Amino acid sequence: MTLIEHLEELRRRLLISIAAFLVGMIVGWLFVDRILGALIRPIGHVVFLAPTEAFFVRLKVAALAGVFVSLPVVLVQIWLFVSIGLTRTERRYTLSLLPVSLVLFVAGALFAFFAILPVGVRFLLSYQTPDLVPMISVAAYTSFATSFVLAFGLVFQLPIVILFLARLGIVTSQSLAAWRRYAVLGIAVASAVLTPGGDLFSMVLMAAPTYLLYEASIWIARFVAPKSVERQQSALGSE
Repeated sequence: MTLIEHLEELRRRLLISIAAFLVGMIVGWLFVDRILGALIRPIGHVVFLAPTEAFFVRLKVAALAGVFVSLPVVLVQIWLFVSIGLTRTERRYTLSLLPVSLVLFVAGALFAFFAILPVGVRFLLSYQTPDLVPMISVAAYTSFATSFVLAFGLVFQLPIVILFLARLGIVTSQSLAAWRRYAVLGIAVASAVLTPGGDLFSMVLMAAPTYLLYEASIWIARFVAPKSVERQQSALGSE
């Protein structure tokens, strides 16, 4: 394909992705009150501090719902554009990872929403006193909750990244095990950056599952790495 043909293909894929997002946003707007109610449930009730705040929060929630609804379509469009430059083996391998990546992202988001967020909110609200009463705005809370959920969705992509690198022979189970102490430090730093609250408890809530995913990734790397690379690493380790 020429440069112009590539640009035309990119334009077409972008238009389809934008259309899918807009359709998903409309669907999200139809159910925005239910979604917002589910988001607010762990904290009980919130307030809005500006006349336009409640309206724009609804738009934001509908847009996030549109992202989730349109995500399969967007991933397919990305795949159709990128696959043009891949070999048959690369296409087959990458295509097998896309559904797993989507499932892990949704699983991470659901795990954060149903298991981690309620516990974290209850812990943080336990610091209220008769003189220190929480009055949380809907905009601040939805930003906190959605950032937390999306961050977990991204963190749950770690096994996919490790699987891809191990399959290429860039990392092995031995090297991952040897880098464990550095991985703990990296996980702690990433948790501090990704958690919206910035408090220690939220960091621990994200760091603990991430470390478990890292340990699981070591086992994944052991099974998917090319045999020649594993034998070479084993020989180096025995010397």
